[in-house]
Amino acid sequence: MLAIVGSRNATPQGRRDAAAFAQHLAEAGLTIVSGLAEGIDTAAHDGGLAGNGSGVAVVGTGLDRVYPAKNRDLAHRLTTGGALVSEFALGTSPKPGHFPRRNRVISGLALGVLVVEAAPQSGSLITARLAGEQGRDVFAIPGSIHSPLAKGCHQLIRQGAKLVESAEDILEELRGTWAPTRARRTEPAANGELAGDEGVLSLLDSTPCSLDELVGRSGLTVDRLSAMLLTLELEGRVALVPGGFYQRQY
Repeated sequence: MLAIVGSRNATPQGRRDAAAFAQHLAEAGLTIVSGLAEGIDTAAHDGGLAGNGSGVAVVGTGLDRVYPAKNRDLAHRLTTGGALVSEFALGTSPKPGHFPRRNRVISGLALGVLVVEAAPQSGSLITARLAGEQGRDVFAIPGSIHSPLAKGCHQLIRQGAKLVESAEDILEELRGTWAPTRARRTEPAANGELAGDEGVLSLLDSTPCSLDELVGRSGLTVDRLSAMLLTLELEGRVALVPGGFYQRQY
């Protein structure tokens, strides 16, 4: 995952940048994670969904509450192609202290955090600080010296965040720990599911792949796919590697 965060009161250009970066990164194989807030978060989720139909939102409420309410449709789209995540009990209403608290989950899920626009006291800077403490990469987009929403990004860059001007800058920086992979398509059987062990093997190579991703590619149920993977693992044709990922054995 790659986290994209920024101001709730984003400029039109900031929202365009967030959506464009998110779509490009999602098309390269990353899942975009953000906080479902207005402004940059919303644009990032929209871009990620446009890029690979997926995304993760870490929310500061119970999962039965959508905040802001105007993002209800976006939340439902994310549950269809990705996930909503919360550490708060059902029924928990939005409270100011919940949002800084959830930021550590956003940064903790991600390989790195991109800050698009941020004022000097923005909550996005909390996410960036937590990312640094967790050993994640921090990226920031520079802006005009006259823009209050660029000052937070410039502060991060002075503190060692990586200045980025394109999504490719982020992908290049991540190449040491993660290899971009385009979504692989395999023809399903007539009933919409892959047929047999060979069909499942065709989805795998030396790049580790999650069970959720394999379910999406294969059209199989989790139970059926898990059983097939277990058989292939026992035969030595598939390996279960740390993190719950599957990898083909050659």
